[in-house]
Amino acid sequence: MLGAGLALVLGALQLCPAALGQLLAEPSGSRNRSQAGGFAWEDCGGGRDPVVLQSLSVAPDPISIPGSLRVSAAVNSKKAMVSPLKVVVVVEKALGDLWIQLPCIDELGSCTYNDICTILDNLIPPGTPCPEPLLTYGIPCHCPFKAGSYSLPASDFVLPDVELPSWMTNGNYRVRAVASNGGAELGCVKVAFSLQAN
Repeated sequence: MLGAGLALVLGALQLCPAALGQLLAEPSGSRNRSQAGGFAWEDCGGGRDPVVLQSLSVAPDPISIPGSLRVSAAVNSKKAMVSPLKVVVVVEKALGDLWIQLPCIDELGSCTYNDICTILDNLIPPGTPCPEPLLTYGIPCHCPFKAGSYSLPASDFVLPDVELPSWMTNGNYRVRAVASNGGAELGCVKVAFSLQAN
């Protein structure tokens, strides 16, 4: 499921630039969800979901846009992930001691993506090789994602200079992403991160 999990993470990063920082976490697997600042992640499937994020590491902290990002991840899936693969993303931003849920505006923020498979096909047309480093490590970028273990060693990604809405720039964020198919939950990931846009 690393393919599916990684696609979920990378898809969320591409679909939701704020989620980009969300999905990048240190492999500590910190469970402290209320702490502002610093990177932390948690597989929130409670051991019941067929897709489990086993490790996730992201640097630098805070994440800079534009900039480069070093990511490593490992995912295990006991079940194939097929279309339609629904992903629900909830993004919260810290305002002082409060966490405010950001709305879904132009596919950014707390959004529901009814079929991430279609979105991945639009980003990377079928028949086109998966981008590096996914290609090198045999990580698929299209549905269906076969059951199995997937691993992405520390790899560098370029974060382009994208124009984010003012409410989605510098700050501390929490993100929760849940993937499901036919109403059955497949995997759940929570990430906390700091974002710094130049």
